[in-house]
Amino acid sequence: MGKDRRERVVRMSVELPLWRALTAYRVLTMVYAILLFAFAYREFHRQWVAVAYFAVLAAWTLATLPRVAGAARCTKRFLGADLTVAIAGILLTPVADSHARVVGGATTMPSIWTAGSVLAFAIKGGWRWAAFASSVVAVANVTERGEPSGDTIHNVVLVWIASIAIGYIVEVARASERTLARALEIEAATRERERLARDIHDSVLQVLAMVQRRGAALGGESAELGRMAGEQEVALRTLVSSGLVPLARDPAEADPADGESRGVRERPGGVREPGGQKAGEPGRIDLRALLAPHAGSRVSFAEPGAPVLLDPAAAKELAAAVSAALDNVRRHAGSGARAWILVEDEPDEVIVTVRDDGPGIPDGRLAVAEGEGRLGVALSIRGRLRDLGGSAELISVPGQGTEVELKVPRNTRTTRGNGRT
Repeated sequence: MGKDRRERVVRMSVELPLWRALTAYRVLTMVYAILLFAFAYREFHRQWVAVAYFAVLAAWTLATLPRVAGAARCTKRFLGADLTVAIAGILLTPVADSHARVVGGATTMPSIWTAGSVLAFAIKGGWRWAAFASSVVAVANVTERGEPSGDTIHNVVLVWIASIAIGYIVEVARASERTLARALEIEAATRERERLARDIHDSVLQVLAMVQRRGAALGGESAELGRMAGEQEVALRTLVSSGLVPLARDPAEADPADGESRGVRERPGGVREPGGQKAGEPGRIDLRALLAPHAGSRVSFAEPGAPVLLDPAAAKELAAAVSAALDNVRRHAGSGARAWILVEDEPDEVIVTVRDDGPGIPDGRLAVAEGEGRLGVALSIRGRLRDLGGSAELISVPGQGTEVELKVPRNTRTTRGNGRT
């Protein structure tokens, strides 16, 4: 559906009627210029020069009609050659026409055909290209007259303003078309995601809920299985409702330091793929997509409404540090402990807080663990944040849980393994 709508947008393109109008304009103005010459034929000083030029102009106009039928074939080289034909006609006018007619303000040999060449620049490249082409034509007209007359300045200014205006309109229209195409892609992706969410709700989530109820009723090992099914149901429901549905991990992206690589990247229209990179924003990925898979029945995840974009290496290292903090919660606070993840998107930094309701860490325990060679907090958390140019603060009160605050600068770029940013 999205592809069909994008093709429809292309067919509705504002450029297509403009190219068609330009094609007709070139033919009509060529005929007009030839008729002007035919009516004033006897007044030309060197008639053979004018006849030769108009023969070239007619052949060039008719032969290049396919070139101005669309942007694809209207190349820079063609535009340059087309403008050369127009400039040559302007500069040859004093050679072919009589001096009295030139001084009296007679039109140049290509006449208004020249404007078609300038408009081709405007439709192809926008207002900047139009300004360049019209400026070249202005210089040629002033050179042909010998001195800037009132009529010459009037015509030059008219072509200059009209071509720039058309070029600007074309640029605005192209931007609007891109926005419309993007909106249609998002709509198509949203409809597909809603369809998948309905299918998941009608099948997987109901099965998990049934397993949870039956396991709790049977007790024993079945109760543990039911508890795990309930956690997976909550996690899956959270991911489906937020649109951050994680896909399978690519083994090639696995990080040996944390043993796991989590993350999704957004497909066109808001659907994310592994890596978390958002379409249209190369080099940045959404941290929320990397942290969302942690959400579950015992892990609450609070995120901003807008994407939290970071450098890919920094986002993955920060996500790995969060994983290490949650591993510590499961290992030391027990399977019944609850944890909360809070993401704060500040102008200069990103702050992720991981808090639990476990028994806390006794005073001096971290120093003892580091002395015994257990470097989970020192390396997996603080070491990662230090390499990113950030910081990791751990606050723990016995009996009141533990809080880990991770801060990463907004524009950090890390070189893994050397501790430098």
